[in-house]
Amino acid sequence: MAGTKPLRRQPGLEHSCEAGIDLADQIVTAPSARGMARLQAYFKGRPFAPHRHDTYGIGITTLGVQSFSYRGDTFHSLPGQVYVLHPDELHDGRAGTEQGFGYRILYLDPGLIRDAVAGRGLPFVADAVSDDRGLRAAIGGFLSRMNEAICDLEGIDMVLALATALERISGAVNTEFKVDQQAVGKARDLLAASIEGDVGSRDLETVTGHDRWALARQFRAAFGVSPYRFLTMRRLENAQALIAAGSSLAETAQASGFADQSHLTRQFRGAVGMPPGAWRRLNKAWRRRVIKPARSRTNGSGYPPGFFCARPRPGSRPADG
Repeated sequence: MAGTKPLRRQPGLEHSCEAGIDLADQIVTAPSARGMARLQAYFKGRPFAPHRHDTYGIGITTLGVQSFSYRGDTFHSLPGQVYVLHPDELHDGRAGTEQGFGYRILYLDPGLIRDAVAGRGLPFVADAVSDDRGLRAAIGGFLSRMNEAICDLEGIDMVLALATALERISGAVNTEFKVDQQAVGKARDLLAASIEGDVGSRDLETVTGHDRWALARQFRAAFGVSPYRFLTMRRLENAQALIAAGSSLAETAQASGFADQSHLTRQFRGAVGMPPGAWRRLNKAWRRRVIKPARSRTNGSGYPPGFFCARPRPGSRPADG
């Protein structure tokens, strides 16, 4: 659990809710890049039920006390502190005081970290809240200029700096894990292409040449989640894009590979922290706000919490009207 001594505000990390702005629940998305999504937000109360992401979630608290349950413990992040949520780890999110909390966060594809550390195992940071200056400087590269797009070469440098900081504080430097990169890449491509269809362990064994257990271990080492979890998150990406475009929940479930609407709702809540109907209402409300989300450089979306920056698959059509 983090201490309670207030920290100085970090240069360039402006509060997400400044004086003069109504402190209502809000999210503003930033220009994204391949494998990277950024947002800043302010909430009161307990906005997020327990849920998981298939990305790293690395953020800086900008206002108030940001409290969350994670890996059997409760953490409290204060302004200027960095928090690190590992892929596929269950967590929630809530305000630690009546003031509410503000934060900026980067959702980063673990594949980028894997590439940056030359295929070694993903670094795991045991202490979720950190005052480490090197880590704060590395994540600050992503979060200090939220209104600016991240160009390709700059993004490479920023990911390398962040991966180096994560390895250093995790103690995982020089830890080797042999992964058949070509095989897990084929598995990932097959899963990504199977959002609407069926794909099973035998299909993955055929395309990779590895048995299901070896593949599962290597896939998690490479991407931070299991093959099943990866497929579920890709289906949820498609579902969010369809819901934002106006599809009904029943149509969305069918077009995104879920058995029915209740199956979609259960998986959606587990990944985003709220049911899809509530997410849709918030999405519409945010789009009507004067402070509108920045449009993504890659997909032009302005999604609320847990957004995945995806477009509907070709052939998936939103409902008329």
